[in-house]
Amino acid sequence: MPLRDDWLSAAELIRRIDKAISPDACTMHILLVDDGSAQACDSNDFQIGFSVVRAIRTLRLRRNLGHQRAIAIGLTHIQQTTTCDAVVVMDADGEDTPEGVAQLLAAYSANRGAKAVFAERRRRSEGIAFRCFYLLYRFLHLCFTGISVRVGNFSILPFYYLNTLVVMSELWNHYAAAVFRSRLPFTMVPIPRGTRIAGASRMNFVALVSHGLSAISVFGDIVGVRLLIGSLAGSLLAGLGIVLVVVIRLFTERAIPGWATYATGMLVVIAIQMITIAAGFTFFVLSNRTNLGFVPLRDYLLFVEAAVDVYSHE
Repeated sequence: MPLRDDWLSAAELIRRIDKAISPDACTMHILLVDDGSAQACDSNDFQIGFSVVRAIRTLRLRRNLGHQRAIAIGLTHIQQTTTCDAVVVMDADGEDTPEGVAQLLAAYSANRGAKAVFAERRRRSEGIAFRCFYLLYRFLHLCFTGISVRVGNFSILPFYYLNTLVVMSELWNHYAAAVFRSRLPFTMVPIPRGTRIAGASRMNFVALVSHGLSAISVFGDIVGVRLLIGSLAGSLLAGLGIVLVVVIRLFTERAIPGWATYATGMLVVIAIQMITIAAGFTFFVLSNRTNLGFVPLRDYLLFVEAAVDVYSHE
């Protein structure tokens, strides 16, 4: 669970999870990734007799990185320090529900632990403006990447998936997109979103746009190739337009005086711009193929300040 100052919400959520999950189903160790909180964690909030939760640890980061990068560091820390059957990734504010955790566990068991399971969001509870922009984002994401956006962070992963994810630079930008990019098997189950337990969301419009761009950036080479094809198609259409203008000017009587010159000039400018854009995207795709970037397994310790156990089952 990545969080920033949501300690009371996290404590209440863990209590609810402990009540919602049967002790016969599994035991849990909770990792709270402290993404640069201004308020210190009070371990007394977590000193309750749990039956399913066996341990709670906080992983404090040196600075605020955002929840996607906090998830990347948390998964890498787990891969390096723990052995378990599966890892549940969820928010700590209550919008990812204990009942949803139970559904993920059931779906994971039904697939015999062979696939990741993501919570599919059927509807959103935000205002009309947010939903309109979200639909626009989904449309652009589908156009640029060929993938429809239907999931968030809420998911369960087989532990061995971490061996692949922690060496993917894409994980540093967006967790769910990195799983999709990895081509590891996954499935989805519809799970409704809950409501925040306490406080207000810090996710504003700018942060949401940045989040969406981070997801698209994971497929940067695919986006580059699609835009390259679009640019070449645009330059081809501009070339055909120039030919059409010349044909109309020389072989018909429909041309208005001066029209052919202006039309040809505009189409030539458009064709040059399209060719320039296509060349730019070509170099972008080629450079991306050789750029390793941030590798979580290699670089995550740069941002870890301390790991502190705040609860342990006696």
